[in-house]
Amino acid sequence: MRIVSKDNPLPLHYQIKQVIQEMIENEELKPGDVIPTERELCEIQGVSRMTVNKAIMSLVNEGILYREQGKGTFVSEPKEKRQLSQLKGFTEEMEEKGLKTSTKILSFEIKDATKKNKTILNMPENEDKVIEINRLRIRENEPIALETVWLPRNLFSDMTRDTIEGKSLYKVFKEKYKYDLKKAKQTIEPIALNEYESGLLGLEEDALALMFRRTTYMEDGIPIEYTKAIYRSDKYKYEIILT
Repeated sequence: MRIVSKDNPLPLHYQIKQVIQEMIENEELKPGDVIPTERELCEIQGVSRMTVNKAIMSLVNEGILYREQGKGTFVSEPKEKRQLSQLKGFTEEMEEKGLKTSTKILSFEIKDATKKNKTILNMPENEDKVIEINRLRIRENEPIALETVWLPRNLFSDMTRDTIEGKSLYKVFKEKYKYDLKKAKQTIEPIALNEYESGLLGLEEDALALMFRRTTYMEDGIPIEYTKAIYRSDKYKYEIILT
C-alpha cells in the first residue's frame, strides 16, 4: 500500500481515498474483498481515525465500497453502465444485457392533471386527466429504481392496470397503441432518499441516488409520457455519448 505524504498539498483523507481507489483499479483489492480496518489504516498511514473514516465514507457514498454491520467494509461490484444516447426503456436495456427484470406496480390511478402535467404533456385545454403509475423496477431480484409515470389520459383512454401488468411500457406504446417514439428530453440530478424511497430500494435513509426526469415524444412532436425515476447510485453509472 502506498503511503500518503503530509507534504502533499492534497488533504490526507483525499490521498487515502486515492490509495484505496488505486488498489481497486490495480486489482490488489477485488469485488467482494474486505479492505483493511480503520485501525489498520490508521497504523499504516500514521493518521487519525477521523481522517480514515472520511476517506472510506467518501468511497461508500460513491458506491465503490459498501459496509456490512459487524463484518467490515468491502469492495463493491462494478456498477452497471447505462447509456443515455439511446431511447430505450428499463426492460429493453436489461434484456440486452441478458439480465432478469421484473416490475412491481405500486399504484395505478386516473387523476386530475396538475398545471405542470398539462404543460409538460402539452395537453389540449379540454383534457384534464392523467394516468399516474408508480412502479418499483427490479433487476436480478434486487430493487434498482423507483419510477412515477404520467400519461395523458386522452392518448390511452382504455388503459387499465391489467394493460401494463408484467409488460414493458414502451412495448405497450408501440404494440397496443401503435405509437412510434421519436426522442426524449432528460435531466439528471443527485438527491438524498427519504424514508419511503429508501425503504423500497433497500437503502438507508438519506442515501444518495440519481433522479431522472424524462419527457418522451412521438414523431409528430406530441409528448406521450413524463417520468420521474429514482435510481440507486450504488448500482448504476451513466454514460453519455457526445458526437
